Amino acid sequence: MENTKSNPNYRKALIVLTSLFFMWGFITCMNDILIPFLKKVFELNYTQAMLVQFCFFGAYFIGSLIYFLISASSGDPISKIGYKNGILIGLIISAIACVLFYPAAEMKAYWLFLTALFILGLGFTLLQIAANPYVAILGKSETASSRLNLSQGFNSLGTTIAPIIGGFLVFHYFAKLGTPLLSNSGLPIVTDEGDPISAYGVQLPYLLWAGLFIILAFIIKFTKLPKFANSSTIEKGAGALKHQHLVLGMLAIFMYVGGEVSIGSVLINYIKEIVGYPEMEAKSFLAFYWGGAMIGRFLGAISMSEMQDKVKKSLSMIAVAIAAFLVIYFAVYFESGFEFEFVRITPFLIFIGVNLIAFHFGKSLPARTLMIFALIVICLLIITLFSDGKLALWTVISIGLFNSIMWSNIFTLAIKDLGKYTSQGSSLLVMAILGGALIPLVQGAFADMFGALHYSFFVPIICYIYLAYYGWKGHVVRKTVS
Repeated sequence: MENTKSNPNYRKALIVLTSLFFMWGFITCMNDILIPFLKKVFELNYTQAMLVQFCFFGAYFIGSLIYFLISASSGDPISKIGYKNGILIGLIISAIACVLFYPAAEMKAYWLFLTALFILGLGFTLLQIAANPYVAILGKSETASSRLNLSQGFNSLGTTIAPIIGGFLVFHYFAKLGTPLLSNSGLPIVTDEGDPISAYGVQLPYLLWAGLFIILAFIIKFTKLPKFANSSTIEKGAGALKHQHLVLGMLAIFMYVGGEVSIGSVLINYIKEIVGYPEMEAKSFLAFYWGGAMIGRFLGAISMSEMQDKVKKSLSMIAVAIAAFLVIYFAVYFESGFEFEFVRITPFLIFIGVNLIAFHFGKSLPARTLMIFALIVICLLIITLFSDGKLALWTVISIGLFNSIMWSNIFTLAIKDLGKYTSQGSSLLVMAILGGALIPLVQGAFADMFGALHYSFFVPIICYIYLAYYGWKGHVVRKTVS
């Protein structure tokens, strides 16, 4: 893939793409709100509720597999239609999926919810395949991790405010409109705080998201984006699989997405289990889990940038960490009706400090930082397993800070030196998002087996052990496998 030198359009293109990352981060995190909502409406156990993530992230696997098979037999589709058209098609598919939530709620059909989530996942698959490598090649290869961390930072801004805005709309604002949904016994379905739940709780928010996807598609359609021409003929075959660091990177993406999504999916119910907070209160803490990823990604963008002055870089990271933390806190504070006391989240500040120290030891090296962060997450999960109450609450929530740079660092390490196979490699990495479908299902099954969520957290520990290995040795570019 031929990359041109600095171009004045790059900044504009990065801004447009960043808005796209924000939107799919927001909608993806809405699954964490949907799970407790649908669990109540359809009276599901944890395994059944985790079908939400199974269908959504399973679509990534199916969509990427189809893309890979087309690529292997006929040549890379993105190289033929271009990054821009790939993004536009992904946005249209995503909008159609959001519209399907209306009849799903109207019919009170769980299978239709799952179908809509599967189609939404297909749309996001194409967005991921096109947008991630596009951002990576939108400048110098040495700063690809920095750009992806910046874009992923805004992705995390979406996942941060989704629990706040989405939870408010689903469980409070729109849920009070219309006729309350009824349980199998004929009684009105209510939240933990006794408020009724109606079909509008999911119908109207997802119609709103559909409209936003269409608007974003129009903006991208009429925005002039830089083009990258393939310097060689479009290759057929599965050439990307000959690169060992890509194959190991696929497993790393599988483990990373699986671990992160699994933890986020159970957090609202886990917080209720260990400290007794209802959904409207628990969702505020979920915002800190995903907000931690936002903080870490913005810090990663600075840490892995070309900034040479170490003092200036450190001060910039501290300033950004404080600013991002205040954004999360005040968003939660205002949404809760000015009742969320600052003292409740002071432990989070300690972990932000640990995050800054970890970046220092990472020395702006993507692989080294990945390994250090994975080891820290393993420690946090072990503490969660052997503690309870607020200590377990904050150790599991603070994992978001250290999940932050993992996607970007794994992705850029895995597609390094793939050349003409970059888009094909990207599709294989997106295929590995299947971890987000399977790992939550496994953790949900163990939670049902144990009768509680607490001890099921041993499942993501396995994921992060592998991530530590990939950052240590697995990422090294070796001779291609035969």
